[in-house]
Amino acid sequence: MEQNFNSGGYTVGVEEELMILDGQTLDLTNAIEDMLGSPERGEVKPELMESVLEISTDPCTSIADAASQLSELRHDVSMRAAAKGYAIGAAGTHPFARWEAQRIAKRSRYRDLISALRFVARQELIFGMHVHVGLDDADTAIAVSNGMRMYCPMLLGLSANSPYWRGDATGLASTRMPIFRAFPRVGIPPYYEDWQEYAARIQFQIASGVIEDYTYLWYDVRPHPRLGTVEIRAMDVQTRVEHTAGIAALVQSLVRKIATEFQAGKPPVKLHHEMLDENRWLAARHGLKSDVVDLPSFERIAMKALVRRVLDEVADHAIDLGCRDELDGVRDLLERGNGAQRQVVVFEANRDMRELMAEIVEATDTVVA
Repeated sequence: MEQNFNSGGYTVGVEEELMILDGQTLDLTNAIEDMLGSPERGEVKPELMESVLEISTDPCTSIADAASQLSELRHDVSMRAAAKGYAIGAAGTHPFARWEAQRIAKRSRYRDLISALRFVARQELIFGMHVHVGLDDADTAIAVSNGMRMYCPMLLGLSANSPYWRGDATGLASTRMPIFRAFPRVGIPPYYEDWQEYAARIQFQIASGVIEDYTYLWYDVRPHPRLGTVEIRAMDVQTRVEHTAGIAALVQSLVRKIATEFQAGKPPVKLHHEMLDENRWLAARHGLKSDVVDLPSFERIAMKALVRRVLDEVADHAIDLGCRDELDGVRDLLERGNGAQRQVVVFEANRDMRELMAEIVEATDTVVA
C-alpha cells in the first residue's frame, strides 16, 4: 500500500463541515454549487449533501497558522454566502432541519454512497471536524492510531455540540455520534499490531470487494497513508473557531506524546474495545458532565477531571509544538461549557430555535487574534 509518512514536524491540518443556510429563515438550503470557490489558503469543498460545505486548511506547521486559515476560510464563505442571500453556521447538527429536504451533491462518490447505504447515508445530516497530524514513519502512525483510541471518547465529550435534532431536544450532548453510528466501519477502530498488519487487513477488505480503499473506513481515528497523517475524526464541529484551535492543539499534543513514547519503546496499551465504546457512549450522552471509566483501571473519573489531567500530561509537548496558548480554548470549554451546554442555555431562554441558529451564525464568523 502506498504511504507517504515523511513529516517530522507534526504538521497539522483541520477540516470543518459547515451548514449553508437561508439568510432569512436559517433553514438549511441546497446551495453548495453557489458556494464553491478558490480561497487564497486552504480549500472549500462539497460534502454528501448540497446544504453542507467543507473547509480545510493547508498542512500547517503550527496550530496558530491553522487557526488563522480557518478564521479566514470561515469569513470568506460567510461573506460569499451573505452576497447570495445565504448564511453559514457551525454546530454538530442543525437543530430543526429535516434530512428529507436535503439534496445529494452531484458527485459520483456521494451518489454511489447513497446507492450502497440507502437510508443510513440519507439521514446523515451531521457536521464534524477532523484533525490531521503528519508523521514520519508508518509504524509510528499505527501506534498513534492505537493510542488515540483511548482519548477519542474524551475528545467527543469535550467537543459535543449537537443537543437538538429535528426540532427536539434529544437529551444527548452529541446527537451527531449515534446518527453516524448507523454507518458501517465507524466508532472505535480495531487495534493493529503494526503497519504490515494494517496494510494486509485493508487489502483483504479491498480484495473482498467490501470497500474501494481505506477512505471508506470512517473510524474515530484512522491512518491516512496517502496524506502521511493520522486523522482524528471523533469531534463535533465547533461553533467558535478558538474552540476548534484548542481541540486541534490538544490532538496535536497527544499525537506527539504517543509517538514519542512509542519511539522510546513504550507502545500503547491494548484496551478492551467494549469499554472504549462504553466511554464513547457516555461522552455522547453527557458530554463534559459524564463520568467515564478511567481505563485501563475500572475506576470512574469525571470527564472534566480527565481533560485537566490530560492537559497536564501534554503540557511539555504543547510547549515544544508552540501550541500552549491555543490550549486556552480547551480551558474555556471546561470553564464555560461545551457547545451543547451553551446551546441549551440559549434555547431555554425563549425556547426559540431560530434565535439559537442566529446566535450560532453570529459566532461562526469570528476572528482569531
